[in-house]
Amino acid sequence: MAPRNKDRLDQLAALLNEKGVLHLKDAARRLGVSEMTVRRDIAGEVGRFAYLGGHIMPAEKVEPEQPYELALQADRHAAAKREACRFALGHIHADDTIFVDCGTTLQHLIDLVPQTMPLTVVCYALNIAERLAAAPNMRLILLGGLYHPETASFSGPQGLDTLDRVGINTAFLSAAGLDPERGATCAHFHEVAIKQKAIATAQKNLLVIDTSKLGRVKPAFFAEADAFDVVYTENGVWLSEEAA
Repeated sequence: MAPRNKDRLDQLAALLNEKGVLHLKDAARRLGVSEMTVRRDIAGEVGRFAYLGGHIMPAEKVEPEQPYELALQADRHAAAKREACRFALGHIHADDTIFVDCGTTLQHLIDLVPQTMPLTVVCYALNIAERLAAAPNMRLILLGGLYHPETASFSGPQGLDTLDRVGINTAFLSAAGLDPERGATCAHFHEVAIKQKAIATAQKNLLVIDTSKLGRVKPAFFAEADAFDVVYTENGVWLSEEAA
């Protein structure tokens, strides 16, 4: 007989204390109930459990969303971000069509690209678009929609529709957190759909982050850790402990 709700929650807490994180299907199997029952149980315990990307973990392991201002983030770990972008730069070739994510990391990538290189760049953030607007040989596709001033980015169905019509060679993604088990996360939920559409559309997906993001979990999940062809940090190609 499956344990009652309170007993299940206590049993789940004990499992997480042992494992750190559990996939939903594994939790349901261990508790002897359906995945829907587990989801319903933890939905009323937001201060105790968190659910991200199909995984359950203690709520205290997830960093709360903090106010994010683009101008404040620009100087944080700037040298490391630029070095990570140097490694990613080799994946950009003349006449490519690339997707460039929002945030402050990948603006360094755009700064490193020779302005004379013929390139089509798809983006949805003003700090990226402003760097591209003056480049003579770069064609800019700016995805529109609702403007979010805290990240200087746009969201909405218009941008997603445009991504469906563009052939992307390489997508350069950013994240506020990357954990081998809990995946890639960001601080703002409006970014998720665009990131996921770019990943699904591009021939190759690269994640470019500095090492301060490793092991961190933010509220908005957008991809498993293995969704990327390469992950670059300021130290070069990142390998999880499992892969290593």
